[in-house]
Amino acid sequence: MTVKSLGNPFSKDTDLRHGQSCTCEGCKASNASQGTQMSSEEMLEKAVESAIVRSVFGHSDIGRRSFMGMVGGTTAAAALASVFPINEAKAAILDNLGPPEKTDLNIGFVPITCATPIIMAQPLGFYERYGLNAQVIKTAGWAVARDKSLSGEYDASHMLTPMPLAMTLGAGSVAEPYIMPAVENINGQAIVLANQHMDKRDPKQWKGFTFGVPFEYSMHNFLLRYYVAEFGLDPDVDIQIRVVPPPEMVANLRAGNLDGYLSPDPFNQRAVYEGIGFIHILTKEIWEGHPCCAFAAPLSFATELPNTYGALLKSIIDATQYASNPDNRIEISEAIAPTNYLNQPVTVIQQVLTGTYADGLGEVQRVPDRIDFDPFPWQSMGVWILTQMKRWGYIEGDVDYKGVAEQVYLASDARKVMTDLGYDAPTDNYKSHMIMGKTFDPAKPEAYVESFAIKAGD
Repeated sequence: MTVKSLGNPFSKDTDLRHGQSCTCEGCKASNASQGTQMSSEEMLEKAVESAIVRSVFGHSDIGRRSFMGMVGGTTAAAALASVFPINEAKAAILDNLGPPEKTDLNIGFVPITCATPIIMAQPLGFYERYGLNAQVIKTAGWAVARDKSLSGEYDASHMLTPMPLAMTLGAGSVAEPYIMPAVENINGQAIVLANQHMDKRDPKQWKGFTFGVPFEYSMHNFLLRYYVAEFGLDPDVDIQIRVVPPPEMVANLRAGNLDGYLSPDPFNQRAVYEGIGFIHILTKEIWEGHPCCAFAAPLSFATELPNTYGALLKSIIDATQYASNPDNRIEISEAIAPTNYLNQPVTVIQQVLTGTYADGLGEVQRVPDRIDFDPFPWQSMGVWILTQMKRWGYIEGDVDYKGVAEQVYLASDARKVMTDLGYDAPTDNYKSHMIMGKTFDPAKPEAYVESFAIKAGD
């Protein structure tokens, strides 16, 4: 499979490299050669260890030494003695956490309300609750967040849900295995148009418009493309889509550089607050419950610092569940408003988090779930994102939709932590999704891609 960008100026063509679990003839021969030097018992032990690791981290062959370091000799021996109990093995890492190997952490975030759990976990003490001294670091945009994460400057980061999929595949960056064990927010975005377009509420009138999205590999980009295509517009031909860092959205709308944008909040509400734009549609009206942002980290973070990883995951999921309670939204708004976090008026943030807001068209809307918070990373959501990457030419060739989604979206880890903390967690990893009145079946991703009349290359 290759990854590339068609009709988009954001990335260069990139060939994917073999992963650590390469099954080319050379690697298989090498593995066979190594096997002749091991006893049958050792070979069985290694095979079972690899299976346990794959059950936790998808297709990543981390290896015996890393596995033993992750769960400890006692846990490994118990798992092996039980003849490969998959569920127990998945739980072993998070069940047997010791003190964090590293307590001082740098966590990047882009200043948007989607990052609410990661941000609020610092002033409200969620990191400290689990023995961490985490510093959240404001980051200008997603390319910077990606690069700082890849370089190791950030231990973990607030990311857009398509980013760890793209980074794992090497789409738009070097290929590096990433994991996404928790979603932060669902819904929470909107399409905003400049005030001069109040008479152009029908997307069929948008030919020639220029729209901003915060990043190429974002739900914003894929939802905007999906939305306009449903109205017969080719997003690569009939409109222009530009990457604009979220904090610069409002200024570009005011300057006339953009006719509109599909952006994270608070910048949708800020356009209304500034009197320069109106909310055309909330993205929850496109896809109710769609994912947006998430907590993500390199796979190596979890394998090399398993106790720290577990403590951080608990912090994030606990904070996400706290944010999901509407009764806590006023407190949270005040906690994340200061300069070192969102640097926004509290009233703007409250309108977003409470769902009682001015729409810029003279009405006050009451939509309590305008933004919501649910940490479970449905792997079916990952499959949908990959279908849109395929649809619009960001990746091409054969795509292992299910395999990649399961490697990156660690539903088992999220389920384990949610249950341990006393929260309800889904028992399944996949479900169908309704998007603009059409059902997405994650079991048939390629047929779904082919079902669209408008896609790259047509």
